[in-house]
Amino acid sequence: MKALILVGGFGTRLRPLTLSVPKPLVDFANKPIILHQIEALVKAGVTDIVLAVNYKPEVMVAVLKKYEEKFGISITFSVEEEPLGTAGPLALARSILGKDDSPFFVLNADVTCEYPFESMRDFHLAHGNEGTILATKVEEPSKYGVIVMRAGSTQIDRFVEKPVEFVGNRINAGIYMFSPSILDRIEPRPTSIEKEIFPRMASDRQLHTFDLEGFWMDIGQPKDFLTGTCLYLSSLAKRSPEQLAASDEFVCGGNVLVHPTAKIGQGCKIGPNVTIGPGVVVGNGVCLQRCVLMEDAHIKDYAWVKNSIVGWHSSVGRWSRLDGVTVLGDDVHVLDEVYVNGASVLPHKSISSNVCEPGIVM
Repeated sequence: MKALILVGGFGTRLRPLTLSVPKPLVDFANKPIILHQIEALVKAGVTDIVLAVNYKPEVMVAVLKKYEEKFGISITFSVEEEPLGTAGPLALARSILGKDDSPFFVLNADVTCEYPFESMRDFHLAHGNEGTILATKVEEPSKYGVIVMRAGSTQIDRFVEKPVEFVGNRINAGIYMFSPSILDRIEPRPTSIEKEIFPRMASDRQLHTFDLEGFWMDIGQPKDFLTGTCLYLSSLAKRSPEQLAASDEFVCGGNVLVHPTAKIGQGCKIGPNVTIGPGVVVGNGVCLQRCVLMEDAHIKDYAWVKNSIVGWHSSVGRWSRLDGVTVLGDDVHVLDEVYVNGASVLPHKSISSNVCEPGIVM
């Protein structure tokens, strides 16, 4: 089977992290975002993966070469000369996606969930129509485009954008499965699959919805990246609790993921919802809540980090505090006794005085 991952451009929403690393390679729960997706696709029997990109960073080519060898799969870059929207990339990759009669997955690179690719594949093959949309249920459907189904069926009747009156609570989760015949509907030009292709498929009674169980999040910007991390760790606590730290010495509130190479000092309070990456050093008396510490970060004694992302090779000084969705890019150094609230700090900077108002530190 085959899959197309819609990667897109420069990941501007996730800056400053994506100033140093292409978005698919940003660490999410201690491994690159795209590796979570590749592992789940391989488990479902996918052997050919296409990455739809606006540019082709060499660092990504090298990393994905390793994944090809590790999983015994083929990974191809499909580079758009101009942005082709969410449907155009399918036409551009037609030679791979349409090379045989087997169906293929399409997914947005920013989406995290429990990736039910195997059960979704079985459902798609069983109904025998052209497309399947993974749907997630939301509490406030008025913010989204809502999927309306035919009575007593999984078949999609229509889509209602930001409904004023309640028509349903299922929304598009950004993961699809298609039969190759969909390629005849799409031209290699900028096209929206949601606005142009799906309504036609629904009117032809060729589109079904498959309900997602468990969590779902678009992690394309820092506040959602943190929320997605919390949801992922909660899911991990149910599925594989042995992967989470269980030490009574420092875990406070649960859902703490610690890389084996990280070092934790004495008297720390860590949790809930914390990810600590490889080579991280956490000093004595540190308090960490709802945060992500990436590879080789250093949190010095008695610092407090909450609702924040500390990028690779960055440090937080003694008695300093980060809060308010602060994001430190690569190699950022917050000096001792400094308060940072809601700042996005570009790589290779040093912060020596308080940053009380959210903003970009260049």
